[in-house]
Amino acid sequence: MPTELFFPTRIYRAKLAPRGTAALNAQILREAAVLREDDGGGQLWSRDNYPGGYTSYGSVCRLQTISPTFARLEQLLSRHVTAYARALELNLSGKPLEMTDCWINVMPKGVTHGLHLHPTSTISGTYYVQVPKGAPGLKFEDPRLDRMMASPPRRATARKSNQPWVMAPAMAGYVTLFESWLRHEVPANPVDAERVSVSFNYSWF
Repeated sequence: MPTELFFPTRIYRAKLAPRGTAALNAQILREAAVLREDDGGGQLWSRDNYPGGYTSYGSVCRLQTISPTFARLEQLLSRHVTAYARALELNLSGKPLEMTDCWINVMPKGVTHGLHLHPTSTISGTYYVQVPKGAPGLKFEDPRLDRMMASPPRRATARKSNQPWVMAPAMAGYVTLFESWLRHEVPANPVDAERVSVSFNYSWF
């Protein structure tokens, strides 16, 4: 067909490393349990902004600077961020993308994370530590959605590239990267087991 693809929105998904993620995940879970227990500021922030769950976003949000475990995660993420930036054809002018924020998220049953974006960042992402069967992935919104004033609904069988919402599945040991301006959410966790992830931002300026 005489059509061209303009303005694509690229999402990156890959396994963090060929091996060794089980030990890393176990250590992250141990440190997450300690944070969840001892982080009073995070407990208060989560009560108001992450009801039913725990996140260190509002309290301890630079874990890569204080924990060797999360510093190791940053090292493993670096090649993925580099590959993603290359696929996006970003002109970084010799300035490296640097991890500015890194925090833990624990989602028990019923916990959700509403629609949002990551302002003042360039690339954002999530590394999945523990994902029970049936737990939700990351749901992305077509950034043009608020401009589709007279657009009919898309067919149920439409390709992902033509759908207004796309769910990127969550899998333990895998990382998902996206440009920080892209709005996304995590639907409510429907299962009894906890979904645990690490989210992060990279900035260029």
